[in-house]
Amino acid sequence: MPRYHYKAVTSSGEVIEGVIDAMDRQAVVDRLHAQGSTPIRAEESARGSVRSLSPFGRRRRRLDPTTVMHATRELATLLRAGLTVDRAFSVLAEISDDDAVRAFLDDVLRSVRGGATLADALTPHKESLPSYYIGLVRAGEAGGALESVMARLAEALERAQALRESVRSAMYYPAFVLIMSVLTLVVLFTLVIPEFRPMFEDSGHPMPASLAAIIAISDGLKAYWWAIVAALLVVILGIRQYVGTPEGRRRIDRGILRAPLAGDLVTKLEVARFSRTLGTLLANGVMVLDALSITAEAISNRSIAETIMSLSNRLKRGEGLAVPLTDTGIFPRLAVQLVQVGEESGQLEAMLLRVADIYDEEVKRTLQRLLAMLVPVMTICIGIFVAGIIATMLTAILSSYDLST
Repeated sequence: MPRYHYKAVTSSGEVIEGVIDAMDRQAVVDRLHAQGSTPIRAEESARGSVRSLSPFGRRRRRLDPTTVMHATRELATLLRAGLTVDRAFSVLAEISDDDAVRAFLDDVLRSVRGGATLADALTPHKESLPSYYIGLVRAGEAGGALESVMARLAEALERAQALRESVRSAMYYPAFVLIMSVLTLVVLFTLVIPEFRPMFEDSGHPMPASLAAIIAISDGLKAYWWAIVAALLVVILGIRQYVGTPEGRRRIDRGILRAPLAGDLVTKLEVARFSRTLGTLLANGVMVLDALSITAEAISNRSIAETIMSLSNRLKRGEGLAVPLTDTGIFPRLAVQLVQVGEESGQLEAMLLRVADIYDEEVKRTLQRLLAMLVPVMTICIGIFVAGIIATMLTAILSSYDLST
């Protein structure tokens, strides 16, 4: 039976640790709960080593979304167990193995102990947190429901992380195919084709124009590869510089939305993000205008974000959310209809979260369809290109042989 080393917090707020033999980690958690303790970490000992199951077990130089997600979940667990904010952060700092995380927790803890609210203590670290995070924490503190707000925040972050991981995982295989295709072409032009060049030059016959072009490309790659790499780097840096400007980012994002396949995917992705962020904010008592402003900051596509910001004036005039969303021409009809149903039934927050779930699934299905087309198309194109090169060389070889005989 595996052995687990655990850390937990008792009902009095004391941090305890020990070793338990159990079938799995869930059994450890259940046993600690039965003892009246709140589990914080469980580590499985195996073959003299310890495999940490703590979210802080990875070494990082800075906070990333996964770390923030796990820290929020643990903080919500501690607050629900009855610990104060001060004690909860103290426990998290005590059990953290990551220097960046510990520094973050210690800094927040010092501010809280100095009399600052949690929202104010988190403000200096807003670059590591989602744009809506601090606003929700402030609303939770004002309403005396910080523990439930942190739990909802953790859930929202977990869903957002799951969607990011889905998108990232879906892109691994196409990226692998593209890299291998580029490497194949590089090897073909720099190592294979040059081996055949003496044969054509010594034949005494003029080379076909297509073969001469292929050999010229091969010579260019071998002689000026450094210039090609430098040019690519300049282009990439130039694009990044352009995208870094407000106008450049706006034009790029607008162009992405107009793209035949990418536009539909990005729109669904941003609709899911918009709905989840706005629904989470409204469910935690944030006023609709403030929630809309915070939600716009959470949108990655600047064109959509600016459109959302423009809705504020219509909401101030007393209009609902559904009609202005329809007039943008961006939001799908299904999403708008569900928002309208939510407004009419007084369940806008719940309906927005439902819309987010629907379009999370839509994003996954759209990605699957795109990849089902993208990978075969890439493979066929590369195959045709390589086959064309080989056919050109074989034709030239056979022509030279016929002429020599």
